[in-house]
Parts: sequence; structure tokens; C-alpha cells
Amino acid sequence: MRYSHFKNYILPHSRFFMERDSHSDEEIRDILCLKHVVVIGMSKHEEKAAHYVPKYLLDQGFDIIPVNPTTDQILGKKCFSTISQISQDIDIVDVFRPSEFVLSLVEEIIKKNPKVIWLQEGIHNIQAEKLAQDNGIKVVFNRCMLAEHQRLF
Repeated sequence: MRYSHFKNYILPHSRFFMERDSHSDEEIRDILCLKHVVVIGMSKHEEKAAHYVPKYLLDQGFDIIPVNPTTDQILGKKCFSTISQISQDIDIVDVFRPSEFVLSLVEEIIKKNPKVIWLQEGIHNIQAEKLAQDNGIKVVFNRCMLAEHQRLF
């Protein structure tokens, strides 16, 4: 069967074919205790994971800072065009951007010195991850913050 007409459809089992970081449950739990989260690629569209995942985190007491150059505000929070505009301390940078854009994002993110870069489920870029780790930043990849939080708390 040909799948050309499903070019934007991701098979539900496809996440099992991408490797995932090797953090233990205890390490993920410790990361999820950090509360200041910048969300790059946060969406204003309720049906998208890039909206409902940060909304869930906000509802769980996380301080969410949206980064999206196409809007001024999401979920009542001021939206920044780039991470470089943010002056607050950052614990976690949660990335909702395609893997091919991650390296250039990480080059900007490391200037803000967060503790963790979290690449959401389906996002993985070895070169970007190595750059972050070489700069002392923990990297979580191919995991969903919402799913991990629900699983561990």
C-alpha cells in the first residue's frame, strides 16, 4: 500500500523506531521538579500538542514562557519572538520544532544557560544534543513532558 497521500500522518507506532535518551525515571522526575519552562514553538491552537502540553504544565504549577514569533500572547502569557528576548532564569527549554531546526535553536538556547533542553516526542538531533551536553546542559529527547509527568507523578 502506498502512503504518499498521508505525507503528514505519523503512524502511532513510529515513535518506537526513534531512539530515546537514557535518563532514568529518577532523573526525569528530578528534571520535572524544575518549574521555569520556556516553550519554543508553543501554539495558540488548542488542538495541537504544542498548546495542550504547556497548558497541562501550567495547570500543574509550572511557570511557562511561550516563544512564538506569530503572536503576542498565549494562555494569558506574554509571548516572545525568540529565546534571546527572555531575561528570566530558565530551568527547562521545551522544544516543539522539527528536528532539522533544533541545531540552530540550541546554538541560541545555550547562551541562556538552562539546566535542561527537552526535545518533545519525535524530535531528535544528535549534533544539537551533543552541543548542548558539551555546554553542560542535560538533554531529554523523544519524550513528551505531559506523558512523563503523568507517568511519574
